[in-house]
Amino acid sequence: MSKPLILVTNDDGITSKGIASLISVVKEIGEVFVVAPDSPNSGMGHAITVDSTIHIKKSNIFGDIDAYECSGTPADCVKLAKHHLLKGRKIDLVVSGVNHGHNASISVIYSGTMAAAREASIEGIPAVGFSIDDFHYDADFSHTMPFIRKVCEATIKNGLPKHRALNVNFPKKSEEPIKGMKVVRQTNGFWKEEFDAREDPYGRPYFWMGGEFINHEPESQDTDVWCMENNYVGIVPCKTDMTDYEAIETLKGWKF
Repeated sequence: MSKPLILVTNDDGITSKGIASLISVVKEIGEVFVVAPDSPNSGMGHAITVDSTIHIKKSNIFGDIDAYECSGTPADCVKLAKHHLLKGRKIDLVVSGVNHGHNASISVIYSGTMAAAREASIEGIPAVGFSIDDFHYDADFSHTMPFIRKVCEATIKNGLPKHRALNVNFPKKSEEPIKGMKVVRQTNGFWKEEFDAREDPYGRPYFWMGGEFINHEPESQDTDVWCMENNYVGIVPCKTDMTDYEAIETLKGWKF
C-alpha cells in the first residue's frame, strides 16, 4: 500500500525551525514533498503573484526529501506544487507551518500560513495550518509533535468536507503539559493597530506598525484564544465560502 502524499509549506520560509519540526512529524506518516517560500512571508494573507515572475529552485535542506524554495507567496507555493511540480499526482494532505506566532481569531485572514491551507482547500485537498503562540525564531516546538501527528492522521483517515481547512493553534511551551485538544470557533476579536512615526537620516517619514489584540469575549471557553490561554490545542474548521447567509434576506429588503 502506497504512503499518502503530503505537501508541506509555510509562510516563515524554507529555513525556519517551524517547517523543519513539521516535516520531522509528517515524514513518519507519508511521502513528503516540500514547496516553501525562499524568504519570510508573514502577514501575506492570500496574495498571489500576478505581475512578476516566480522562481523555484531545488533544495537539499531536508536531505533526501524532495524540496523546492519558491520566490512567490505561500498560496503560490501550493498552486505551483499542485499544477506543475506534482501535476498528475493526487495530493492526500497539505500541511502548512508550524508558524512562529499564533493565527487565532482575526489573524486567520492575515496569515500566509492559513492562506496556503485555504488554497489547498479551494483545490479540494484536505489541509491543515499549524501555528504556535510563540513568535521567537528559536521557539520550542517539541510539545506540538504528538498532536500534529494525531491531527494529520485523523484528517487523512476521515477527510474534510469540500473546501474546508483546519486552523490549529498551540499554546507556547510551558512546564505544564498540554491538557488536550478542543474543536472550537474563531474568537471574536481584532488587532488595535498603533503606528510609530519616525524619520530616516534623509528626513523621509516611515512607520513601524504595532498594537495589541482586543478580545471581545475573554470569558468564552469555546474559542481558539481561550484554548491557548488555558493550555489546550484549539482546532477551528474554516471554509472558503465567506457569504453571510443570515444577511441575504435582510439585503433583499433593501431598495437599491
